[in-house]
Amino acid sequence: MTEINTQKWDHIQVERDEETQAATIILDRPEKMNALSYQGRAHLKEIFFELNKDEKIRVIVIKGAGEKAFTAGGTIQEFMERSPEELSLLHENVAAPELSPKPVIAQLQGYTFGVGLEIAMACDFRVAADNTRMALPEMNLGMIPGSGGTQRIAKIVGVGRAKDMIMRARHIKAQEAFQWGLLTEIVPPEELENKVDDLIEELVKFSPVAQRVAKRVLNSSQDTPLSSGLELEGYAYGLLRSTHDFKEGVDAFYGKRKPEFKGC
Repeated sequence: MTEINTQKWDHIQVERDEETQAATIILDRPEKMNALSYQGRAHLKEIFFELNKDEKIRVIVIKGAGEKAFTAGGTIQEFMERSPEELSLLHENVAAPELSPKPVIAQLQGYTFGVGLEIAMACDFRVAADNTRMALPEMNLGMIPGSGGTQRIAKIVGVGRAKDMIMRARHIKAQEAFQWGLLTEIVPPEELENKVDDLIEELVKFSPVAQRVAKRVLNSSQDTPLSSGLELEGYAYGLLRSTHDFKEGVDAFYGKRKPEFKGC
């Protein structure tokens, strides 16, 4: 696995593995529980922009360095130095995983608080060690989550549970988060890396173009009525009919062999 651009980012490392076709973004500040700086959020958006263009990368993983935290949150003092307008745009950088056309996996362990949970919720899959603790604790500061936290948590787990977490600044354990549908899978800490590797291996077997379209349709239809969502789904379904990968998938099915998708 080869590291790239490690000197460019603020406490963030990026690794690319062409063999597995995966890139790993590491929030690398373990002495501060991987706290993410204001600048680090902007760098996160830049990193995803680069990885989105890399055709050799099929899946993106984001995780924290060490075993204690994905990230325990942001650097609070910095927010006192920013203007209200700047703070109102925080959600744009944290949305980078959601806006990526590629599958994005959040690999979670330990504290996943504040912006850490907001980043995780912007990912497509959340695979967690069973020692993971999740919270949106901003109420303790007289504040609310400001990087998509109020909106994504409500869409994922429902408004009632979102209020329970945010208005009480409540910490929830991995098992409860899994029961709520907030986590995709939970495993013992020693199995976390292997579980994520298995998911990467599974995802790269599918058609890249079909995955991109599926993610786009699912994300775009969240705020639309059912009729509009069905129209979008139908259009995308018809569009995929003309792709090489669909023809290859059908030929492989009838030929009783594994398909060789090319993403075109």
